[in-house]
Amino acid sequence: MAGVVALLASACLAVASLGVAGCSGQPSTPVTPTAPTATRAEPSTTAPRPNPTPASTTRPAEAPHLGKSVPVRLQVGAIGVDSTLMNLGLRSDGTMEVPAGGFPAGWYNGGPTPGELGPAIIAGHVDMLGPGVFYKLHLLKAGDQVTVTRADGSKPVFRVTRVALFAKNAFPTQLVYGNVNRSVLRLITCGGSFNSQTGHYEDNIIAFAELLTP
Repeated sequence: MAGVVALLASACLAVASLGVAGCSGQPSTPVTPTAPTATRAEPSTTAPRPNPTPASTTRPAEAPHLGKSVPVRLQVGAIGVDSTLMNLGLRSDGTMEVPAGGFPAGWYNGGPTPGELGPAIIAGHVDMLGPGVFYKLHLLKAGDQVTVTRADGSKPVFRVTRVALFAKNAFPTQLVYGNVNRSVLRLITCGGSFNSQTGHYEDNIIAFAELLTP
């Protein structure tokens, strides 16, 4: 989405990626996941700016999945999320665009749509002049369900398998964007300690989920 910038006044945002976009501004409350709901992952040695092309050329026909359809709504009952979705593209520096406000969340349109084979990416602010759409993302647990409504009317349901905290300088690019032969979803926001010197959270919180019901 043209004109969306990653560093917004008082914006504490999600993301990741192809580089890792930062979170800026003073948070209302630092968001730090606590075990066992989220665990700190080991640092990754993956290069920070890969080509984010999650489509795989080797996909078993039996893997449950849907065709392409743009996601329009995200619901995560366990943490009270019910949000429309905006499209997020890439900025000129190779990092992912971010939503302009605390709401709504955004889907990265350079990857699969939720329900297709491969990793679908949804990012959102943790904080922006108050709690953002993913303020409680760190409270998700394995087994919690995520429902995505798509433009074609389908509503694939995903089951959370893991929630982890990753240092931004060791963002697990391959783990998040890499090729997979099934339909998976990644929800991304900021977390960990807030660095008042840089105006950013130090980490990213990532919830990993897999397709439960096509």
